[in-house]
Amino acid sequence: MSIQEMKKFILFGFWVLVVALGLSSCKGEEKETVRQEDLNAKQMLQGIWMDDSDMAFMRISGDSLYYADPENLPVTFFIIQDSLYIVGSDTISYPIVKQTPNLFDFKMIDGSVVQLYKYDSDEDELAFGDVMGNGSTAVQERLEKDSVVVYGGQRYRGYVYINPSTMKVYKQSVNSVGMMVENVYYDNVIHICVYTGTKLLYGSDITKNFFADYLPDDFLSGAILSDMDFEGVDSEGFHYSAEVSQPESPLYYQFHLTIDKDNEVSITED
Repeated sequence: MSIQEMKKFILFGFWVLVVALGLSSCKGEEKETVRQEDLNAKQMLQGIWMDDSDMAFMRISGDSLYYADPENLPVTFFIIQDSLYIVGSDTISYPIVKQTPNLFDFKMIDGSVVQLYKYDSDEDELAFGDVMGNGSTAVQERLEKDSVVVYGGQRYRGYVYINPSTMKVYKQSVNSVGMMVENVYYDNVIHICVYTGTKLLYGSDITKNFFADYLPDDFLSGAILSDMDFEGVDSEGFHYSAEVSQPESPLYYQFHLTIDKDNEVSITED
């Protein structure tokens, strides 16, 4: 065999080895991703669990985890390889430290360990119904505003009707004990209109998507149209201010709306 042929043979053998290792690695990764849920561990979790201060912490029923705070939505959970996975907008895992039929210890996001014990009593479990999560949602109240301004000797009245809708916005956060929770809020549809006397000069329903071109996508998906105010009338037209915010957060965007004589709306960010 010539030196050139030997080089080709060695190079061919090298690539065969690389491909074989790659296939072996892929198979290993495939096996790693197809991990089975621990159904026995899930079964042991069924029931009501209390913390060391004898307060209801959570209730497990089937595939659902209910929090003690009724404003927190129930979430789906599963257990794989000694970790508790909570499924919401994101999936978060909590390492399990110890699990028996009556004890459940696991690590929180900050590394602290929560120690729970199963509620075991002859009393009806419905006694805990008022404190266990039931998926209730936070709903804004319907609000009406009206303002009167005078411009050019003409009297104008601007109205704002803030109406909760059926459009839901989900917000994921960490509760006081370090667990991932998810709440749901109803977005608003805000109706604005301007009259002079009994004559309607402008009227429209506004939603947060009205401002979609001015907002980051990740902010818009978790935000609601939270407020609107009539600001007045001048030579440019009718003026409103709007606020798009994330519930229970200091984050918000403020916008200025101008409606001209042709009822065309222009938007600027304050």
